[in-house]
Amino acid sequence: MSGRALSFGAMAEAYERFRPGYPVELFDMVMTYAGRPVRTALEIGAGTGKATRLFAGRGVTVTATEPDGAMLAELLKHVPANVKTVQAAFEDLRPGESYGLVYAAAALHWTNPEGRWPRVAALLEPGGVFASCGGPVELADPAVAEAVRAARAPFLDSDDVPSPDGTPPGHDMQWPGTELQRSEWFADVQQSVIERRWTMNARDYIGHLSTISAYLELPTSVQEQAYQRIMQVLPETVEIAGDVIVHLARRRRDQ
Repeated sequence: MSGRALSFGAMAEAYERFRPGYPVELFDMVMTYAGRPVRTALEIGAGTGKATRLFAGRGVTVTATEPDGAMLAELLKHVPANVKTVQAAFEDLRPGESYGLVYAAAALHWTNPEGRWPRVAALLEPGGVFASCGGPVELADPAVAEAVRAARAPFLDSDDVPSPDGTPPGHDMQWPGTELQRSEWFADVQQSVIERRWTMNARDYIGHLSTISAYLELPTSVQEQAYQRIMQVLPETVEIAGDVIVHLARRRRDQ
C-alpha cells in the first residue's frame, strides 16, 4: 500500500472524532439488494470502525481487516464483541472462509487494482454481495469552498483523491461501478446515492481536514500553516455536503 494509504494511524482518534459515520439507510440498501439474510461479512480497510458498527450492530458477524494497528486499536473501542479483527492489507488476505458480504467504506481506492476483483470474488460465496461506499465531504456553500481553495493553494493544489480509473465526476456510473461492470466476476451492478447534509463549527472542520491524507503527507509545520490560513477564511459554522455513493454488485455463480 502507498504511504498515503497508511498515513491515517497517527490521527486515529481525530479520524474517529471528525469523520462522519454511516446512516442506517446504507445497511437497509445492502440488505434489500442481497434479498436474503446476510450473516457474515468481511470489511476491507475498516479504519476506526465507522461502517463496522453499522453492520455488526445489526447482527452481522463482521471480520474487520485493516493494515494500520493504531486504527484497529481505535476501532476496538467502539465496535460490538461479535467483530473479529485482522491486521492486514487487503492484498495480504488469504482465501479461506467465504462471506455473504464483502464491503469497503471509503477504503477501496487504497487497494491495488491488479487482481482486485478476483481477490474480492474469492472471499465471497457464489451469489454473495460486494458493496462499496464513500464520497467526498465538501463545503456546501460555493463561496466558502472557493475561499478555502484559495487559502489552501500555496500548500496543496487539491485535497481530493482522484478516481482510480479516471472516470470524470459527472459520469453516470462512477468508480468502482465502472470496473465492476467490466469484471467477469460480478453482475447486477447498481449505483445509488444517500444524501447527507450537516453543519460543523470551524474548528471541527479543521479537525476533519487533519484526517485527510493529502494534508497528512505535508510536513507538520506546513500542515499547521495551511490550517491557520484556512481557519481565517471560515465562518463560525459551515454546512457540509457529504453524500454517500453506494455501489453494489453480485458475485456470479458461474465463476
